[in-house]
Amino acid sequence: MAAGAAEAVAAAVEEVGSVGQFEELLRFKAKSLLVVHFWAPWAPQCAQMNEVMAELAKEHPQVSFVKLEAEGVPEVSEKYEISSVPTFLFFKNSQKIDRLDGAHAPELTKKVQRHASSGSFPPSTNEHLKDDLNLRLKKLTHAAPCMLFMKGTPQEPRCGFSKQMVEILHKHNIQFSSFDIFSDEEVRQGLKTYSNWPTYPQLYISGELIGGLDIIKELEASEELDKICPKAPKLEERLKVLTNKASVMLFMKGNKQEAKCGFSKQILEILNSTGVEYETFDILEDEEVRQGLKAYSNWPTYPQLYVKGELVGGLDIVKELKENGELLPILRGEN
Repeated sequence: MAAGAAEAVAAAVEEVGSVGQFEELLRFKAKSLLVVHFWAPWAPQCAQMNEVMAELAKEHPQVSFVKLEAEGVPEVSEKYEISSVPTFLFFKNSQKIDRLDGAHAPELTKKVQRHASSGSFPPSTNEHLKDDLNLRLKKLTHAAPCMLFMKGTPQEPRCGFSKQMVEILHKHNIQFSSFDIFSDEEVRQGLKTYSNWPTYPQLYISGELIGGLDIIKELEASEELDKICPKAPKLEERLKVLTNKASVMLFMKGNKQEAKCGFSKQILEILNSTGVEYETFDILEDEEVRQGLKAYSNWPTYPQLYVKGELVGGLDIVKELKENGELLPILRGEN
């Protein structure tokens, strides 16, 4: 790419450095779609997503693309509950309409296309969009045998009703997956119509709506809840399965694309340098695993690296093994 062309692409993505600048942008760009990338210079995945944004800016000149350093403007990050980078927020008419957490280029592209063209379609295309949404909602409600649509996550519920629902499910040792309706405005609004149920949380078994908190409380009182919801395996069995899920398993804060602590970031860099295939598990997403694995492995900190279900150790041990030339044979299962 010629230098002039590169500068033109870079110029298509604005940079915001203050609260006042951000608020002014919201006002001036109110009539168009505004996409804001909350990023950090230390995260390589953010640099990759900035390149994706630059490409999208060329394809969608009517959309405004902005990057905002999350730690540089903490007031804005706190207001919109940005807890990790990269995170993308979508605004129309100065209101947040959608959100995307993580470095997911295909999903970002889809969301930009969808929001950029919403409101400009003829009725027949709107019907097509409605069909697409219903298909997506059907997949989501069937994503696990027991699916909870809630505000926040099981680790951090963001309303009292969602918190109570999670507590009941945990108390009865019910295995469930969850979807944060704050992370996707389209799902949040669409599911109300799809299920004919106006509030959250909503609990689904095998894709069928069971109900909200009041109904779950009634089922608990009548002792029917245990009969209709799938039970979680015992923790020790679950940890054994997880540590053996791949030949090389890393339990860390974050995932391959997005480390959420410096130690996890360092161990990812070491593993990536070996070229060995490995899988990760984000212990921030599952408090039961996070606490249980410490006792299971008799190792109190994270990250933890396992080969064929056996604990190798944490960052310090992995560093030592690399320096001694022993890491690669261990990862390959030769030792």
